[in-house]
Amino acid sequence: MPLLQTFRNEVRIPENNDWVVFILIGCLFLYIFMMNIVEREANLKDFLLQKYYDASNNLPSWIITSVVTTLSLSILVSQYVPILPKYVADFQPFGYQLNKIGYTLIVISLFYFIRTALGFLFYQSIGDGKKWTIFYFTSTKFHFIFSILLIILCVTHYYFPIDRNSAFIYYLSFFCFVFIFKVFFYLFHRNNILPQKWYYKFLYICTLQIAPLLMLWKLLFI
Repeated sequence: MPLLQTFRNEVRIPENNDWVVFILIGCLFLYIFMMNIVEREANLKDFLLQKYYDASNNLPSWIITSVVTTLSLSILVSQYVPILPKYVADFQPFGYQLNKIGYTLIVISLFYFIRTALGFLFYQSIGDGKKWTIFYFTSTKFHFIFSILLIILCVTHYYFPIDRNSAFIYYLSFFCFVFIFKVFFYLFHRNNILPQKWYYKFLYICTLQIAPLLMLWKLLFI
């Protein structure tokens, strides 16, 4: 009996991460479709360096990039969500319950959707609506690179022997660096995508960059 008990304690069920492969392959196919069809067979350099007035199909490219970013970020972040909130766990339509990946995907999707809607309303309310299309055109380039890095992190996280608990600190540092870089990227980009007046820039950064991230952190980790 002691030997049997020891054997039972040592048995580990291998983790099945096939769903990660399927999602990441789907993300790569979306980018292949975007580069070959939407961007008309543009190479990576041309896509990243193209000017706004020379580009076409900006909205579909922005949507595809947002979808890939949301999926890859949800895959990575969901592994560190401690528990589902009680109101989510108790909500079981047709006997089904959301798991952590589903909850994370919904929260991050709502985060991007609401922030985008508020960003659009912000630009319209200050009378600078023409800059909105230039803004999401420029944002697409940034999030394209960010999503590629996220895909690499997802592969490393799920398929390489790393200490996932220790890796959380590195992921957090990475996201902090990306956020700070993004703020400076928006502030000093040659397309001048933020409002001209300094107090509108300050308002945008505080209300549409910092505040939504704090709310996202609260929903996922607190």
